Amino acid sequence: MDETGHVRSYNARRGRMSALTMERVESLFPRHHIPDGPLDPAAAFDRVAPVVLEIGCGHGAAAVAYAETHPGHDLLAVDVFTPALARMLAEADRRGVRNLWLHQGDAVALLRDRIAPGALAAVHLFFPDPWPKAKHAKRRFLAPYTLDLVASRLVPGGHLLVATDHETYAVHARAELAAHPRFAVTEGDRPAWRPRDGFEAKGLAAGRRVTEFRADLV
Repeated sequence: MDETGHVRSYNARRGRMSALTMERVESLFPRHHIPDGPLDPAAAFDRVAPVVLEIGCGHGAAAVAYAETHPGHDLLAVDVFTPALARMLAEADRRGVRNLWLHQGDAVALLRDRIAPGALAAVHLFFPDPWPKAKHAKRRFLAPYTLDLVASRLVPGGHLLVATDHETYAVHARAELAAHPRFAVTEGDRPAWRPRDGFEAKGLAAGRRVTEFRADLV
């Protein structure tokens, strides 16, 4: 929990720093890390373009794919796990992706303290930690406070994409999104650009169904 009373929606693990991870951190993080302080997209990304935020990017398969297929956008990926971020940037570098940026830390604090209202074209939340135990449900990212925050940071006509392979989280997400007055929610369409890697592949292999939500700002 932070000073505002926000409960963390992630496990604060940084991961073992192998020699390869350290090499990637030293060579790639400075090129892709956003500057400290309030985010000025034009200064940080050296252009004026739609900015998309991916929360909990993990190893970054979706983030890299989005940036590669949307070169006219800037994708800001957020996570706390150092080896995963290093792996994401290595893949982006291998594929020549130059419009992918990172923030290592809490996405809620980033949204609250550093991203201006109306600055984001879209927010992506793919396969978030479902926190399945009842006593941990308060840690789920989708909640009235965070949805208020996301809505305030989206441009008019912006949207939030959510995907989960956990049925309990899908029920939770459906209820939270439906209850929010600033979103019109549709269900069922999977983004064609998103690869079936990571948690999605594991969920499908285990026989779980992936539920997709799109919440458009109204």
